[in-house]
Amino acid sequence: MVQRFLVDAVGVKHSRAKGKPRIISLVPSITELLFALGVGPYVVGRTRFCVHPRASVGRIPCVGGTKDLNHYRLRVLAPTHVIMNIDENRKVDAEALAAWVPNLIITHPVQPEDNLRLYWLLGGIFGKFEEARHLCTAFRRAHQRIAKAAEKLPSQRVLYVIWSSPWITVSKSTYISRMLSLVRWETIADDPQCRYPTVVISKELLAESQLILFSTEPYHFQQRHIDAFRDQFFLHGHRLALIDGELLSWYGSRAIGGLYYLRAFATAQFV
Repeated sequence: MVQRFLVDAVGVKHSRAKGKPRIISLVPSITELLFALGVGPYVVGRTRFCVHPRASVGRIPCVGGTKDLNHYRLRVLAPTHVIMNIDENRKVDAEALAAWVPNLIITHPVQPEDNLRLYWLLGGIFGKFEEARHLCTAFRRAHQRIAKAAEKLPSQRVLYVIWSSPWITVSKSTYISRMLSLVRWETIADDPQCRYPTVVISKELLAESQLILFSTEPYHFQQRHIDAFRDQFFLHGHRLALIDGELLSWYGSRAIGGLYYLRAFATAQFV
Protein backbone atom coordinates (compact mmCIF):
# COMPACT_ATOMS: atom_id res chain seq x y z
CA MET A 1 0.00 0.00 0.00
CA VAL A 2 2.83 2.41 0.83
CA GLN A 3 5.22 1.10 -1.86
CA ARG A 4 4.75 4.23 -3.94
CA PHE A 5 6.16 6.28 -1.04
CA LEU A 6 9.39 4.26 -0.84
CA VAL A 7 11.22 6.38 -3.41
CA ASP A 8 13.93 8.69 -2.13
CA ALA A 9 15.01 12.17 -3.29
CA VAL A 10 17.17 10.86 -6.15
CA GLY A 11 14.53 8.44 -7.44
CA VAL A 12 15.89 5.24 -5.89
CA LYS A 13 13.17 2.73 -5.01
CA HIS A 14 13.58 1.08 -1.63
CA SER A 15 12.11 -2.05 -0.08
CA ARG A 16 11.02 -2.77 3.45
CA ALA A 17 13.99 -3.72 5.62
CA LYS A 18 14.26 -7.36 6.61
CA GLY A 19 15.42 -8.58 9.98
CA LYS A 20 17.13 -6.12 12.30
CA PRO A 21 18.56 -3.21 10.29
CA ARG A 22 21.79 -1.44 11.21
CA ILE A 23 21.15 2.22 10.49
CA ILE A 24 23.61 5.10 10.31
CA SER A 25 22.04 8.54 10.12
CA LEU A 26 24.20 11.35 8.76
CA VAL A 27 21.44 13.94 9.20
CA PRO A 28 20.71 15.38 12.68
CA SER A 29 16.98 15.96 12.14
CA ILE A 30 16.54 12.47 10.69
CA THR A 31 18.32 10.87 13.63
CA GLU A 32 15.65 12.43 15.83
CA LEU A 33 12.92 11.31 13.42
CA LEU A 34 14.12 7.70 13.56
CA PHE A 35 13.61 7.70 17.33
CA ALA A 36 10.16 9.26 16.91
CA LEU A 37 9.31 6.41 14.54
CA GLY A 38 10.48 3.84 17.10
CA VAL A 39 13.58 2.82 15.14
CA GLY A 40 16.08 4.21 17.65
CA PRO A 41 17.33 0.79 18.84
CA TYR A 42 18.57 0.06 15.31
CA VAL A 43 20.59 3.28 14.90
CA VAL A 44 24.26 2.25 15.18
CA GLY A 45 25.95 5.43 13.98
CA ARG A 46 25.41 9.19 13.87
CA THR A 47 27.25 12.48 13.32
CA ARG A 48 28.45 14.66 16.18
CA PHE A 49 25.70 17.12 15.27
CA CYS A 50 23.00 14.50 15.91
CA VAL A 51 22.13 15.69 19.41
CA HIS A 52 18.43 14.81 19.69
CA PRO A 53 16.92 13.04 21.51
CA ARG A 54 19.57 13.98 24.06
CA ALA A 55 18.75 11.15 26.44
CA SER A 56 19.36 8.50 23.77
CA VAL A 57 21.96 9.57 21.22
CA GLY A 58 24.88 9.53 23.64
CA ARG A 59 25.16 5.74 23.39
CA ILE A 60 25.44 5.81 19.60
CA PRO A 61 28.95 5.83 18.05
CA CYS A 62 29.94 9.00 16.20
CA VAL A 63 31.26 8.84 12.63
CA GLY A 64 32.38 12.47 12.30
CA GLY A 65 30.53 15.54 11.11
CA THR A 66 27.98 15.89 8.35
CA LYS A 67 30.71 17.02 5.93
CA ASP A 68 33.82 15.37 7.40
CA LEU A 69 32.89 11.72 7.73
CA ASN A 70 35.22 9.05 9.03
CA HIS A 71 34.73 6.36 6.38
CA TYR A 72 36.74 3.80 8.34
CA ARG A 73 34.34 4.08 11.29
CA LEU A 74 31.41 3.79 8.91
CA ARG A 75 32.74 0.50 7.52
CA VAL A 76 33.49 -0.92 10.97
CA LEU A 77 29.88 -0.34 11.99
CA ALA A 78 28.70 -2.43 9.01
CA PRO A 79 25.44 -0.59 8.31
CA THR A 80 22.63 -2.07 6.27
CA HIS A 81 21.18 1.43 5.74
CA VAL A 82 22.82 4.87 5.61
CA ILE A 83 20.63 7.98 5.45
CA MET A 84 21.95 11.19 3.90
CA ASN A 85 20.66 14.60 2.81
CA ILE A 86 21.50 16.57 -0.33
CA ASP A 87 22.03 19.86 1.52
CA GLU A 88 23.78 18.58 4.62
CA ASN A 89 26.11 15.93 3.23
CA ARG A 90 28.67 15.97 0.42
CA LYS A 91 28.04 14.35 -2.94
CA VAL A 92 31.54 12.84 -2.92
CA ASP A 93 30.73 11.02 0.33
CA ALA A 94 27.44 9.75 -1.09
CA GLU A 95 29.27 8.38 -4.14
CA ALA A 96 31.86 6.65 -1.96
CA LEU A 97 29.22 5.09 0.30
CA ALA A 98 27.10 3.96 -2.65
CA ALA A 99 29.93 1.64 -3.66
CA TRP A 100 29.51 -0.60 -0.61
CA VAL A 101 26.48 0.33 1.53
CA PRO A 102 23.58 -2.06 0.81
CA ASN A 103 20.92 0.65 1.15
CA LEU A 104 21.79 4.33 0.73
CA ILE A 105 18.75 6.57 1.35
CA ILE A 106 18.98 10.16 0.07
CA THR A 107 16.59 12.78 1.45
CA HIS A 108 15.91 16.38 0.41
CA PRO A 109 12.84 18.07 1.93
CA VAL A 110 12.55 21.54 0.38
CA GLN A 111 9.22 22.63 1.87
CA PRO A 112 7.30 21.80 5.05
CA GLU A 113 4.78 19.57 3.26
CA ASP A 114 7.63 17.27 2.20
CA ASN A 115 7.69 15.98 5.78
CA LEU A 116 4.62 13.87 5.04
CA ARG A 117 6.45 11.92 2.33
CA LEU A 118 9.54 11.70 4.56
CA TYR A 119 7.52 10.11 7.38
CA TRP A 120 6.12 7.52 4.98
CA LEU A 121 9.50 6.88 3.31
CA LEU A 122 11.32 6.01 6.53
CA GLY A 123 8.28 4.55 8.27
CA GLY A 124 7.65 2.32 5.28
CA ILE A 125 11.25 1.14 4.91
CA PHE A 126 11.51 0.24 8.59
CA GLY A 127 7.99 -1.11 9.03
CA LYS A 128 6.70 1.68 11.27
CA PHE A 129 3.41 2.40 9.51
CA GLU A 130 1.31 3.41 12.51
CA GLU A 131 4.04 5.69 13.81
CA ALA A 132 4.31 7.36 10.39
CA ARG A 133 0.55 7.76 10.25
CA HIS A 134 0.54 9.39 13.70
CA LEU A 135 3.24 11.87 12.65
CA CYS A 136 1.32 12.72 9.46
CA THR A 137 -1.85 13.41 11.46
CA ALA A 138 0.02 15.62 13.94
CA PHE A 139 1.76 17.50 11.13
CA ARG A 140 -1.49 18.16 9.24
CA ARG A 141 -3.13 19.47 12.41
CA ALA A 142 -0.25 21.87 13.07
CA HIS A 143 -0.18 22.94 9.42
CA GLN A 144 -3.91 23.75 9.46
CA ARG A 145 -3.51 25.86 12.59
CA ILE A 146 -0.63 27.92 11.23
CA ALA A 147 -2.54 28.47 7.98
CA LYS A 148 -5.53 29.75 9.97
CA ALA A 149 -3.35 32.10 12.02
CA ALA A 150 -1.62 33.43 8.89
CA GLU A 151 -4.92 34.76 7.58
CA LYS A 152 -4.71 37.54 10.19
CA LEU A 153 -1.01 38.34 9.74
CA PRO A 154 0.41 41.07 7.47
CA SER A 155 2.92 40.13 4.80
CA GLN A 156 6.52 41.06 5.66
CA ARG A 157 9.87 41.23 3.90
CA VAL A 158 12.38 39.37 6.07
CA LEU A 159 16.16 39.15 6.27
CA TYR A 160 16.93 35.78 7.89
CA VAL A 161 20.57 35.64 9.02
CA ILE A 162 22.28 32.28 9.61
CA TRP A 163 25.96 33.30 9.79
CA SER A 164 28.23 36.20 10.68
CA SER A 165 31.55 37.25 9.04
CA PRO A 166 30.50 36.87 6.31
CA TRP A 167 26.79 37.51 6.64
CA ILE A 168 24.87 34.61 5.13
CA THR A 169 21.13 34.38 4.55
CA VAL A 170 18.70 31.93 2.92
CA SER A 171 17.36 31.99 -0.62
CA LYS A 172 13.70 31.54 -1.50
CA SER A 173 14.28 27.93 -2.60
CA THR A 174 15.22 26.74 0.88
CA TYR A 175 13.15 24.84 3.43
CA ILE A 176 13.61 27.71 5.89
CA SER A 177 12.28 30.30 3.46
CA ARG A 178 9.26 28.17 2.70
CA MET A 179 8.61 27.68 6.40
CA LEU A 180 8.60 31.45 6.85
CA SER A 181 6.22 31.85 3.93
CA LEU A 182 3.58 29.97 5.97
CA VAL A 183 3.16 33.13 8.06
CA ARG A 184 3.38 35.39 5.01
CA TRP A 185 7.04 36.28 5.56
CA GLU A 186 9.05 36.59 2.34
CA THR A 187 12.83 36.28 2.49
CA ILE A 188 14.55 38.99 0.46
CA ALA A 189 17.40 36.94 -1.03
CA ASP A 190 16.56 35.34 -4.37
CA ASP A 191 19.68 33.78 -5.86
CA PRO A 192 18.84 30.75 -8.03
CA GLN A 193 22.52 29.80 -8.14
CA CYS A 194 23.04 29.77 -4.37
CA ARG A 195 20.66 28.52 -1.72
CA TYR A 196 22.60 30.19 1.10
CA PRO A 197 24.04 33.42 -0.35
CA THR A 198 26.45 35.82 1.27
CA VAL A 199 25.09 39.35 1.56
CA VAL A 200 26.58 42.76 2.22
CA ILE A 201 24.74 44.68 4.90
CA SER A 202 23.89 47.93 3.15
CA LYS A 203 21.39 50.74 3.57
CA GLU A 204 19.46 49.38 0.59
CA LEU A 205 19.27 45.87 2.04
CA LEU A 206 18.20 47.13 5.46
CA ALA A 207 15.61 49.45 3.95
CA GLU A 208 14.12 46.47 2.15
CA SER A 209 13.90 44.42 5.37
CA GLN A 210 10.85 44.95 7.56
CA LEU A 211 12.03 42.28 10.00
CA ILE A 212 15.55 40.95 10.63
CA LEU A 213 15.75 37.49 12.19
CA PHE A 214 18.91 36.01 13.71
CA SER A 215 18.92 32.22 13.80
CA THR A 216 20.35 30.28 16.74
CA GLU A 217 21.90 27.81 14.29
CA PRO A 218 24.14 27.05 12.50
CA TYR A 219 25.70 30.25 13.94
CA HIS A 220 24.75 30.52 17.59
CA PHE A 221 23.39 34.06 17.54
CA GLN A 222 22.50 35.50 20.93
CA GLN A 223 20.87 38.72 22.11
CA ARG A 224 24.27 40.41 22.45
CA HIS A 225 24.85 39.89 18.71
CA ILE A 226 21.54 41.56 17.94
CA ASP A 227 22.36 44.49 20.21
CA ALA A 228 25.74 44.95 18.53
CA PHE A 229 24.17 44.72 15.06
CA ARG A 230 21.55 47.32 16.00
CA ASP A 231 24.20 49.74 17.24
CA GLN A 232 26.58 49.14 14.33
CA PHE A 233 23.99 49.84 11.67
CA PHE A 234 21.90 52.40 13.59
CA LEU A 235 18.75 50.26 13.51
CA HIS A 236 17.00 51.43 16.65
CA GLY A 237 13.77 51.86 14.71
CA HIS A 238 13.89 48.41 13.11
CA ARG A 239 12.49 45.14 14.37
CA LEU A 240 15.23 42.61 15.10
CA ALA A 241 14.62 39.29 16.81
CA LEU A 242 16.30 36.05 17.80
CA ILE A 243 14.63 32.93 16.36
CA ASP A 244 15.09 29.22 17.14
CA GLY A 245 17.01 27.82 14.18
CA GLU A 246 16.34 24.19 15.07
CA LEU A 247 12.58 24.66 15.05
CA LEU A 248 12.70 26.56 11.75
CA SER A 249 15.18 24.42 9.80
CA TRP A 250 14.84 20.88 11.17
CA TYR A 251 12.43 18.75 9.21
CA GLY A 252 11.24 15.38 10.48
CA SER A 253 9.41 15.05 13.79
CA ARG A 254 10.71 18.42 15.06
CA ALA A 255 8.90 20.16 12.18
CA ILE A 256 5.60 19.61 13.96
CA GLY A 257 6.73 21.60 16.96
CA GLY A 258 8.32 24.04 14.52
CA LEU A 259 4.95 24.87 13.01
CA TYR A 260 3.45 25.63 16.43
CA TYR A 261 6.52 27.66 17.38
CA LEU A 262 6.46 29.75 14.20
CA ARG A 263 2.73 30.36 14.59
CA ALA A 264 3.24 31.70 18.12
CA PHE A 265 6.40 33.62 17.21
CA ALA A 266 4.83 35.38 14.22
CA THR A 267 1.67 36.22 16.13
CA ALA A 268 3.70 37.74 18.97
CA GLN A 269 5.43 40.11 16.56
CA PHE A 270 2.14 41.93 15.98
CA VAL A 271 0.48 41.82 19.41
